[in-house]
Formats: sequence, C-alpha cells, structure tokens
Amino acid sequence: MSTSTLTPLVVLLLVLVSAMFIGAIVYLSHRHPRLSQPLNNGGAWAALLVALVVAFISRR
Repeated sequence: MSTSTLTPLVVLLLVLVSAMFIGAIVYLSHRHPRLSQPLNNGGAWAALLVALVVAFISRR
C-alpha cells in the first residue's frame, strides 16, 4: 500500500476517533450536568481538533 493511499485512510481514522471522543465528552457532560454544558464541551473539543488538523495540514 503506497503512502498516497494510506494518508487519506489515516485522516479518516483520525476524524472517526475524534468524533467518538467528542461524542463521549458531550454524553458525559449531558449525564452529569454539574460538569458543564454539553454543547460547550463538544464545541471546544471540536474547535481544538480543527485547529490541530489545520496546523498539521499547513505544516506540510
């Protein structure tokens, strides 16, 4: 498998795992409201993920 076909698969895996992680944070904060508001937590982690992906892509 060449690098050109492996890169999109790794990016897809990163997106899927990150979506599961963000979903878990939203679910936990929804089940325990004293932690924080669910959408704020999910939004903050999603923004962090987007910033990391953009920084990685722009570095190439």
